[in-house]
Amino acid sequence: MWDAQQYLRFGGERARPFFDLIARIGATGPGYVADLGCGPGNLTQVLAARWPGAEVTGVDNSAEMIAAAASASDGGRPRFVLADIRDWRPERQPDVLVCNAVLQWVPDHHDLLLRWADLLAPGGWLAFQLPGNFDQPYHAIIRDMADTARWRAPLERAELNRQAGDPEEYAELLARPGYDVDAWETSYVHILAAGGENPVLEWAKGTTLRPVFAVLDEEQAAAFLHEYGERVREAYKPRTFGTMFPFRRVFTVLHRHADPSPRESGNSY
Repeated sequence: MWDAQQYLRFGGERARPFFDLIARIGATGPGYVADLGCGPGNLTQVLAARWPGAEVTGVDNSAEMIAAAASASDGGRPRFVLADIRDWRPERQPDVLVCNAVLQWVPDHHDLLLRWADLLAPGGWLAFQLPGNFDQPYHAIIRDMADTARWRAPLERAELNRQAGDPEEYAELLARPGYDVDAWETSYVHILAAGGENPVLEWAKGTTLRPVFAVLDEEQAAAFLHEYGERVREAYKPRTFGTMFPFRRVFTVLHRHADPSPRESGNSY
C-alpha cells in the first residue's frame, strides 16, 4: 500500500527532476498526453496546465494514489486510470508519454520502453527519468540487512527496486532511424530540512521501503524500521542547516520523427 501523504512530504525535491525532464519535451500542441505511474497526480496537473488543449491521462497501479489524484482533479481533467503501466494501452496514438521515477520498479523495463516508443504518434515524445542510487547508503543498508540471519527469510519475497542503468544504456537501446534520443544524468544534493531528526528515513518510508513493508507483519516492520533508522541516521548525519542527501537521476527524452516508416504504420492501439 502506498501512502500519498508520506510520498509528498518531500514533494519539492521529488518534483524537481520532473521539471528538468519535461523542459526537454518540445511538443507544442499535443492532443493526447499520458503520465505513466502518475502517483498522487500533482505532476499530472502540471502537464494539463502546460498543454490545456490536450487530453491528459494519469495511470497508476496504486488505488491509494489514484484516489488521491482523482480527488484533486478539476472537473475530470486530468483523467486518472487505475492500471499497471506494463498492461496499459492508449486509446489512440499518444503525442507525449511521460514516466517519472517509476521504471525502477519494473523488471525488464527495456522491452517496455521499446514498445512505448513504437506507440508514439508521428512527431511524438517519450520522456522518462529514474533514480540511480543503488550504491548509496540508504539502499545498501537494506541489502545488508536483508542478507542477515534475522531478516533473510522474512525478506525473501521482497521485490526491492532496481534503479537506473547509465544514460548510454538507454541511448543505445532507443536510438535508431526515425528517432532522436537525448540521455543524461544529474546528481542533486538535496538539503533535507523537513522529516525531523532522521529525514532520509522519512524519505525512504515514502518509496524505497514499500517492498519491505509489503512482506513484513506489523511487529516485524516496526523492528526493521528501528534498526534501519539507526543505521541511516549514522550514515546521514544532520548538519546545522539540514541533512545532505545526494541523489543521482538518469534522464532520457526520445522524439519520434514526424514521418512514420512503413514498419511503424501497422501498430495497433
